[in-house]
Amino acid sequence: MSAYETYQPTPVINAPEADRASFVAKVYQHVALAIGAFVAFEVVLFVTGIAAAMRDFFFGTGGFAWLVLLGGVMIIQNFAAKAATNLTDPGAQYMGLFGSAFGQALIFAPFLSFVFDTDGAGPVAQAAIVTGIAFAMLTAIGLFTRKDLSFLRPLVMWGFGLALIAIVGSVIFGFQLGVWFSLAMVGVSGASILYQTQSIVRRYPLGAHVAAAIGLFSSLMTMFWYILRLFMSRR
Repeated sequence: MSAYETYQPTPVINAPEADRASFVAKVYQHVALAIGAFVAFEVVLFVTGIAAAMRDFFFGTGGFAWLVLLGGVMIIQNFAAKAATNLTDPGAQYMGLFGSAFGQALIFAPFLSFVFDTDGAGPVAQAAIVTGIAFAMLTAIGLFTRKDLSFLRPLVMWGFGLALIAIVGSVIFGFQLGVWFSLAMVGVSGASILYQTQSIVRRYPLGAHVAAAIGLFSSLMTMFWYILRLFMSRR
């Protein structure tokens, strides 16, 4: 979830129609920018051999190392979200955006290296296509439905909270998080995208397009992660 919810009392929905359209366009342009930055960071991590080294380390040392990495990425994401709410400092906003992309690149690097080493690029391409289609459908529903989707926020927070508990529990007690967990997380991240898409115009003020983009990007990458896990579960 984005840290930007109540920073200013004047949401985009109260702005003129042209300003609303411009704001929404900027949000999705910055989501695309975050995706591009993520890909660029991954290329650097793979070309330098860091991704392979991370794969060997994290897949060789067990779940606690993954928890440390996850915790570090969550800290990066938290700072990124806070930086993006600084509407008086565009530089800080973009640092937040690129910081979020870098955090996602770190958490994905060992997993993607494992996938490429095991099955090649096929599962990644397939997961990316499915994620893109799902994101487009959820975006259309979120933007054009007249139903207030704010009820999804506590459900999404509860879902991500339970997921974190399950992940920590799986590391401590050694049980596996299987296909049903991945399916549930695809559903939770989809609900998050729906809520955040509608929040773009209902809750965010003009000028907060970078913060809105970070929230959507984070949920999009979560969905991609678990869809990729589903493709890999067929092995």
